[in-house]
Amino acid sequence: MATLAAPPTPGETTARNPWPAVVSLAFAASIAALQNTAVVPLLPVLQRELHASLAAVSWTLTISLLVSAVATPLLSRFGDMYGRRPMILGAIALLVAGSVLGALATSLPWLIVARILQGSVAALVPLSIGVVRESLPPRQLATGIGVLSATMGFGSGGGMILAGLVAGDYHMLFWVTGAIAVVAGALVALLVRDRAPSGGGRPDLLGATLLAVWLVALLLGISQGGSWGWTSPRVLGLFAVALVTALTWVAVERRVREPLVDMAMLAQRGTVGATVASTLLGFSFFTLMTGISGFTQAPGVGFGASTLQVGLYLLPSTLFMLVISLFAGRFMRRFSASSMVSAGSAAVAVAGLWMAVRHGAPADVYVATSLLGVGLGVGYAALGTMAVEHVDPAKTAAAAGVNALVRIVGGSTAGAVIAAILGALPGEHGYQWVFATAAAGSLVAAVFAAVFGRLNRRGTRVTAPAGR
Repeated sequence: MATLAAPPTPGETTARNPWPAVVSLAFAASIAALQNTAVVPLLPVLQRELHASLAAVSWTLTISLLVSAVATPLLSRFGDMYGRRPMILGAIALLVAGSVLGALATSLPWLIVARILQGSVAALVPLSIGVVRESLPPRQLATGIGVLSATMGFGSGGGMILAGLVAGDYHMLFWVTGAIAVVAGALVALLVRDRAPSGGGRPDLLGATLLAVWLVALLLGISQGGSWGWTSPRVLGLFAVALVTALTWVAVERRVREPLVDMAMLAQRGTVGATVASTLLGFSFFTLMTGISGFTQAPGVGFGASTLQVGLYLLPSTLFMLVISLFAGRFMRRFSASSMVSAGSAAVAVAGLWMAVRHGAPADVYVATSLLGVGLGVGYAALGTMAVEHVDPAKTAAAAGVNALVRIVGGSTAGAVIAAILGALPGEHGYQWVFATAAAGSLVAAVFAAVFGRLNRRGTRVTAPAGR
């Protein structure tokens, strides 16, 4: 497996500091979030320049998240087999290739291909968690995991700001993303060391294929329901394909020796609260970010903002997530993970409700994005620990992998749901429903985290998750 260094001997414990490598991994992991949210403010630009509908260009976000959902457990498994460092560098290489292709793309199909390549970089998060878990001493582990988790939120906000700094030029956005990825890859190559992987086993390629098929069919049906008609043969056919393929996927995952997703883990009392909270928090996050971006740019509905102004509107969320990431370790030593996830989800719910009720002035947006940053900073920092603290230590890798997967799946539904809502309810009323939907998702996440946190208080606790 990949690690920052071989286990230190007594004479070298103080000679090699693992934190520069941890920081480099956190920087690389933040790019996984940055490349997703950077396209959000550009959706209206892509509509104009590529002459496509909102439902069509929203797939530049959705397809990346779908690839992330499949690549995260698959590359994590490859990390167990061949070493985490090669998989981290491979994912970064795919991100660079996708960035170059996106920078050169002049049509929506080629842009979607570029986003497919970029989506694999989401696997950096569990791979990096695995590296950090092996490298830091127990007393520093919660801090290391908290920094990795919180910088995902910082990267998400940074992506929105980057889109504004390039003034809506998607070609330049992809060039900059590629350059940042090159720097991250160089840092990882220099600072992260490799140990012999555990080897053995085989990847669940059939499970990965079935997962991709039913997610694409489901989200395509949701996003096109408004334009094609919810009872049209095409939409009903897509839903039928999604249902049959999902049932087949569950059957396969229950029987295969080394499944892509441990199905039993989804329903286990120790993890179900974190699973539901992660899914809904991921959904609410992308729904709010995309909704705020679209609303503030919409002429006659919002403020007719430029992409740079959108980045400024979202700047408070980035700043709050950055500050909270610096104190994530202290928070996790003082408060339970479930209480942090619940409180963070509640703050995101308030942000959604605020935008649903008050959105007539820029100050309202700043209030909402500040609440969003606080909520995501606190909630994301604790999600990984909540997912594994009440499971058998031997199953921490499976629990962490499931949690990362469902958070991405939740986020991938956001674009389809927004397209469906705005297709049925255009204008200000539609955006109000978008914000209210995000608030409802976060509120349910807060309730699940709080309730299952209480139910699991007597469960087995571990300090931090293992990456798969």
